Amino acid sequence: MAEQKKIKNLKEFSKSVDRFEGSNLLCPGCAHSIIVREVLNATNDDLVLSAATGCLEVSTAVYPYTSWDASWIHIGFENATTAVAGAEAMYKALKRKGRLLQPDRPPKFVAFAGDGATYDIGFQWLSGTFERGHDVMHVTLDNEVYANTGGQSSSSTPIGSSTTTAPAGRVSYGEKRVKKDMMSIMAAHGAPYVAQVAPNKWKDMIKKIQHGFAVEGPVYINAMSACTTEWRFDVADTIAVSDLATDSLVFPLYEIIDGETWNITYRPKNVIPVRDYLAAQGRFKHLFKPENEYLIDEWQQRIDKEWVRLQRMEENSPR
Repeated sequence: MAEQKKIKNLKEFSKSVDRFEGSNLLCPGCAHSIIVREVLNATNDDLVLSAATGCLEVSTAVYPYTSWDASWIHIGFENATTAVAGAEAMYKALKRKGRLLQPDRPPKFVAFAGDGATYDIGFQWLSGTFERGHDVMHVTLDNEVYANTGGQSSSSTPIGSSTTTAPAGRVSYGEKRVKKDMMSIMAAHGAPYVAQVAPNKWKDMIKKIQHGFAVEGPVYINAMSACTTEWRFDVADTIAVSDLATDSLVFPLYEIIDGETWNITYRPKNVIPVRDYLAAQGRFKHLFKPENEYLIDEWQQRIDKEWVRLQRMEENSPR
């Protein structure tokens, strides 16, 4: 059981001892650092961390410096989760053999990976880790693109987004596929806890991270991480864009417990049009041309349908 922090307000939480230092080379306005700091500060337990190759890794461990004040492993693009799963298995083996100095103080094992290293390249390894039931948490820093290697599309990239491998132009409106539903996929693995979070709703995120730390077994956290570089908005607008994402229901906040109980954890008082979210980002500016505006209508219809589905799943969940 994780040592839970009683967090009353943001000021109190901001005074937590950081295990993710402020010195890093992430882009100004990058949401990655906000998310990672919140995850690490959600518990007082020791941590064993891994990071897949990606923006987070290359910007926080430039030899001979590091931003990590915790046990941290850099592993390949695809297998961040199996790295901490191996450490978790080793810990259990050493505990059985009586070779631990503090056997009653187990660390928490957390992997960080981008959407490319989760939805695509790392999916096989992630799936295997969850199938084996390792007591680890996988956090996807979901910026919906391969931001570290040039802005290529991933299977998290939403339809209509302009990327380097699906550029918008005279013959194309950009990415042709809708975003993969990783939440349902990971819940289908029988994971005890799956949750979607966003950095603008920090209390919601902390509650979910602490819930994830408290359960036994593999936990999946999908964290929206707005990317100023590839989403093309001003560096000062990260939280504002994140608000647009959650308030338009493009990125709904909910959790799935034991694969069958669905809880919506944030219901906007005033749901805003999807159009407002798209208009705030340069990657979608071409959708506002007359020949492409039908895609905005399709976006709205799809988001409305998904919100109805989420509410139905919640209503029909066992309690």
